[in-house]
Amino acid sequence: MNFPLYIAKRYILSNSKNNAINIINRIASMGIIVGAMALFVVLSVFSGLKVFSLSFTNDIDPDLKISSTLGKSFLISPTQESQIKKIDGLASYTKIIEERVLFTFDGKQEVTYLKGVDSNFSKVNAIEKKLFNGQWLKPDTYQVVVGYGIAQKFSMGLLDFNHQLEVLVPKPGKGAIENPEQAFNKTEIIPVGIYAISEDLDSKYVFADLGLAQELLEYKTNQVSGIEIKEKAGADENAITDQLQTIFNNTITVKNRAQLNESLYKMLNTENIAVYLIFTLVIVVALFNLIGALIMMILDKKGNLKTLFNLGTEIKDLRKIFLLQGTLLSVFGGIIGLVLGIIIVLLQQHFQLVMITPTLAYPVVFSLENVLIVMGTIVSLGFIASLIASSRVSKKLLD
Repeated sequence: MNFPLYIAKRYILSNSKNNAINIINRIASMGIIVGAMALFVVLSVFSGLKVFSLSFTNDIDPDLKISSTLGKSFLISPTQESQIKKIDGLASYTKIIEERVLFTFDGKQEVTYLKGVDSNFSKVNAIEKKLFNGQWLKPDTYQVVVGYGIAQKFSMGLLDFNHQLEVLVPKPGKGAIENPEQAFNKTEIIPVGIYAISEDLDSKYVFADLGLAQELLEYKTNQVSGIEIKEKAGADENAITDQLQTIFNNTITVKNRAQLNESLYKMLNTENIAVYLIFTLVIVVALFNLIGALIMMILDKKGNLKTLFNLGTEIKDLRKIFLLQGTLLSVFGGIIGLVLGIIIVLLQQHFQLVMITPTLAYPVVFSLENVLIVMGTIVSLGFIASLIASSRVSKKLLD
């Protein structure tokens, strides 16, 4: 039998004759429980906010996006397309063209991105599910789908034949512009749909047919500015990236969803770390109660410790008793706090107890990662606190 562990468990389960020590022990235990519960709930909330924030970009960004390292566009041959189709783990791909252009409507102007897409775009991107009004554009037409933000700025409806939406694209070339009217490729386009995702994204893109974008930019039929890829579930992203680099002779850049929104991911991760550190500091403060409770227990059990020492128990074993006692209190308190935190998170997920708006519940996500983080934090800090308190047991104290 592990003698220090046996004594430590006895001290946890039995009350002290001194009522003040019992109260201090209860306060220390409550501090650990509340700290673990609060840390888990806050991490779950921030996980929910992260998923909620990224859900907007996930609606419009692909799993992988290819762009050229040598310029704004690149050529893709039929051989390269057939090789892309054979990549293991690739579900579908679509060719795109993105370019900042000028849109005019009823005397109003707006500079934003024209995004030319082919017929495979709907297989890679779920943007059609975000249509607020109208329908998705048909291939080989002058139809476009605009964002809700752009439609509001232009006060524009669908299929308005009295006022034409016009797109102007600077002609490629060098030298001074003598006639401004001849400096742009322009054409009239027909809005047939309006999408709504978020305030920023609703003003970012106007979707058009790939052929129309190539015509305006004077691109060749096999010239694109990017390729967007959808992966199969469980696909090896690194293997797909390596095969794509081989197909294009390392002249492309391949970015995943996180890299496409690098600043957003960094901001969310930084906030998550900051909140974790703040609540960890709260737990550290709460664990001062544990240190105090253990020191009071050492003084209360001084007579027993002296007897054990005289019977031959070494000082390191006496210290180990209180080290184990504090660690066990941290483990039990962490488990109870986690159980309470999990109950709160699950209740919020299923019953939407706290609302941001009348129709939007506060987002929370239950994850095993957060459980492990909280338990690891509580046990680690509890062990350190117990180690500090148990170091008070010395031969000088027992003399």
